[in-house]
Amino acid sequence: MQKNDDGTITIGVGLISVGWMGQLHSRAYSNLRYVYPELGIRPRLVHAADTAPARATEAVEVLGYERASADYHEVLNDPEVDVVSICAPNFLHAEIAVAAAKAGKHFWVEKPVGRGEDETRAVSEAAAEAGVVSSIGFNYRHAPAIEHLKKLIADGELGRITNVRGNMFADYSADPRGALSWRFIRNLAGSGVLGDLMGHLVDLVQYTLGPIAEVSAITSTVYTERPELPMGSGTHFAVIENGEMKPVENEDYAGMLVRLSGNAVAADAVGTLEASRVAVGPRASYGIEIYGTNGSAHWDFERMNELHISSGLGAAHQGYTRVMASPGMGDFGLFQPGAGTSMGYDDLKVIEAKKFLEAVAGRAALNSNIQDALSASQVISAAERSAAERRWESSAPVAGTTAAIAD
Repeated sequence: MQKNDDGTITIGVGLISVGWMGQLHSRAYSNLRYVYPELGIRPRLVHAADTAPARATEAVEVLGYERASADYHEVLNDPEVDVVSICAPNFLHAEIAVAAAKAGKHFWVEKPVGRGEDETRAVSEAAAEAGVVSSIGFNYRHAPAIEHLKKLIADGELGRITNVRGNMFADYSADPRGALSWRFIRNLAGSGVLGDLMGHLVDLVQYTLGPIAEVSAITSTVYTERPELPMGSGTHFAVIENGEMKPVENEDYAGMLVRLSGNAVAADAVGTLEASRVAVGPRASYGIEIYGTNGSAHWDFERMNELHISSGLGAAHQGYTRVMASPGMGDFGLFQPGAGTSMGYDDLKVIEAKKFLEAVAGRAALNSNIQDALSASQVISAAERSAAERRWESSAPVAGTTAAIAD
């Protein structure tokens, strides 16, 4: 990092993998100066790596990186790189994150961080030993409506929280002709929809309510075979006609009963969580409903800028009020001037980049961190054990998370 004469701080950025998410991280860094000019942090896009020559070229000519390489180790060894975004496929996250920590680079990594609890813990230990800042791609927690919901709960506006219901239903694999990408192969992806979507939902629950202590889970694989997709030739959205069929090795659907702990407002709360990648109808219906003794609220990503709230038990007109995200909720006012003009998915990544770089600069650590990822992965691993053994499983508390634990 470099402190400039005008008081601003320049932070050198490295990128590993220039796919859709890598492009999104890059745009988020570039947009910081426009959305948060008072922040005084100036990301400098220094070095990108991708094994595909066309993407490496794109990193320089389109995204604005100063140089590009085919080997990610060159990014980690670059003395002008202070932070690195890890946007490679899931099975490479842990390997690269551990290498980044050992190289002394602060890192922002997409989830899941590892193919299960063990790999995630290895990253956590490496980050702690190196003393680097970590940030995790739990983007849904940054929606202004979610930030407002978190505050309502903490302030006791909904009363004592009794139960939560959450779902993350997507249709990206609803077509049985959908390609057998790496996401369906266990040694490349680990779990299926548990790690992919349920991990996000677990984070939302823990961020707003507190730690999940116990789970009882069930899973199913709806399509046991899919047409093979050669590595690097497409995405998990691809549809293949008359392809060679190969087995799906992980789950399409997962459901969990959960019991929470550790938060005075939500102590002993229970709930149900579901995730599916083969739902027909929902496109990206990622929702959470929270019920308390004095009210309730629900949010759905497909209507990201809305929150439905019912409060004031005994009021003359009970029921839900649609509340539009507006200035005063999270960082909404820095993106849009008033309610009704919506923020988008990309904006959540700008907020994520801001929180990450603030922590790197030694300011408030409001970013999700590797301990949050470890806690979520523990819950997912407990769910896998529970589904296999058909019994309740526990998840131990993790120190250093941003879970909503009351003081």
